[in-house]
Amino acid sequence: MTSDVTVASVEQPPPALAATGKRRGGGLGRYIVVRFLLMIPTVFILVTLVFFLIRLTGDPITAALGGRLPAAQLAERITEAGYDRPIIVQYFEYLGQVLTGNFGNTITDNQPVTDVLVTYGSATLELVLYSLVVALIVGIPLGMVAAALRDRWPDAVLRVSAILFYATPVFFSGLVAKLIFSVWLGWLPVSGRADVRTEIALNRESGTGLYLLDAIATGNPAYIQDVLEHAVLPALTLGLLTAGIFLRLVRTNVIGTYNMPYVDAARSRGVSEFRLVRKHAYKPALIPIITVIGLQIALLLGGAVLTETTFEWKGLGFQLAAYLGARDFVAVQGIVALIAVIVALTNFFVDIIAAFIDPRVRY
Repeated sequence: MTSDVTVASVEQPPPALAATGKRRGGGLGRYIVVRFLLMIPTVFILVTLVFFLIRLTGDPITAALGGRLPAAQLAERITEAGYDRPIIVQYFEYLGQVLTGNFGNTITDNQPVTDVLVTYGSATLELVLYSLVVALIVGIPLGMVAAALRDRWPDAVLRVSAILFYATPVFFSGLVAKLIFSVWLGWLPVSGRADVRTEIALNRESGTGLYLLDAIATGNPAYIQDVLEHAVLPALTLGLLTAGIFLRLVRTNVIGTYNMPYVDAARSRGVSEFRLVRKHAYKPALIPIITVIGLQIALLLGGAVLTETTFEWKGLGFQLAAYLGARDFVAVQGIVALIAVIVALTNFFVDIIAAFIDPRVRY
C-alpha cells in the first residue's frame, strides 16, 4: 500500500504544484502583455517631452532660418509650416503624423526625416552592434577573471580599469585612440566607415546599408578587411565604455554565488577556483547581464553621437550633431523620437528574454 501511494505521488504532482505550473505559464503571458502596454506610455511620454522641449526655443523655422531670410519670407514659411497656430494644436497634429510614420521634413535640406532615419540608421545600428560585441567579449571574461582572483592585485587592476573604461569621456578616448593607432602607428584608418572606393562599390550594390554584411555579400576580401579596419577604433572606443559596466557586474554576481551550497559542495571536492567560476558560478551571473544589456543600448546610442562625430562615422549620431549645429529642430525631434522608440523596444525584448530564462521574473 505504501509503495502504491509513493508511486502515485511521484507520477501525479500534487494539485498545488500543478496549479503553480499553470500560474507560471499564465504569469509569463501576463508579464509580456503588461510589459508591452507599459512600453506605449513610455514612448508617448518621451515623444511628448522632446516636442515641448524643442518648442522652448521657439518655432523651428525661426530657429533654423532666422536672420537668413527677410522677415516677410520668414513669416510666410512659418505660416506654411503651421507654426503660428496654438502649441497644443501643433502637438496633436504631430502625434497624428508620428502614428502614421511621418516625422516631417528637415528644414536645412528639405528631405523627409524618415529618409534620414533609413539612410543613416543602419550605420548607427552597425556601430552599436560592434560596440556591444566588444563590451561582451571584454567585460564578461575579465569579470570572471576578477571574481576568480578576488582580493588579489589583478582583481584590483581590473576593477580600476573598469572604472576608467566607464569614466573616460568617449570623445577623449576616441581622440587618444586615433592619435596612437592612426597617427603614430599608422595601423588603422583615422575616420569613416570605409574607403571611398569601397563605399562606392557597396552603395552601388544597393545592399542593406550594413557595410560588413554588404561586403561579405560581394565576396571580396579587400572590402571586408577595409570595413573591419574602419570599425575597430569606433567599436573599441564605444564598446569599452560598456565593458567596464559588464566587468564589475559579472564580478559582483559571480562572487555572490560563491556562498551557494552547490558551490561549497564543488569546492569541497577540490574543484579549482577558475573551474568553479566557469562551471558553477558563471551562468547564474549572466541573468543580470541580459537585463542590463537593454539599459546599455540607450548608453551606446547616446555615446554614438560623440563617437560618430569623433570618427566621422556617418550615422544618426553624426547627422544629429550636424542638425543641432544647423538648429534644424524638426530633424532633431525626429531622430530623438526614433531613438526613444528603439530603446523602448530593446528593453521590451530584453525583458521578455530574461523572463524566459529566469521564471522568477514575473509581475
